[in-house]
Amino acid sequence: MHPLFHPLFIDYCSYFNGNQDYFECHEVLEEYWKEISRSDKNHPLVGYIQLATSMYHWRRQNLAGALRTLTKAYKNFQENNNSPFFDYIDYDSLINNCRSSIVKLEQDCPFKAFELQIINQELQTLVSNKIRILPKDSYHYLLNKHMLRDRSDILNARDLKRNQKNK
Repeated sequence: MHPLFHPLFIDYCSYFNGNQDYFECHEVLEEYWKEISRSDKNHPLVGYIQLATSMYHWRRQNLAGALRTLTKAYKNFQENNNSPFFDYIDYDSLINNCRSSIVKLEQDCPFKAFELQIINQELQTLVSNKIRILPKDSYHYLLNKHMLRDRSDILNARDLKRNQKNK
């Protein structure tokens, strides 16, 4: 299976292009990255994670955080331009959108979303099918998801880890 057909990458593209749930993009792709290359901080998936993170920050008007993170994503994409993780994504469009967004951030422009241009019909069909079933979350929820989501599982895992260290 080509790495872009992994269900978590399909989810990433669906959230990015569909309901622009950049927080969820980060979550699903971080899980995929940890599965395949947890120790490689320069893996192309890290660039995609940084891209989603920057879009989340930009939409929240954290321009400094968005610019810093998007610049890292842009650099990652350039360093990994021959990776199979760009085989079915229009690489030139991705790079141009990153560069254009960096300029807009430097000029304090308002948030401007863009889509990942998928150039493989089978992958595009999988992403489009997933987009059709995405939840219709409110703009407020997407804007503040890091504060509004249920974090009980994260907090429980953190407490468990802390308790294990203290024993």
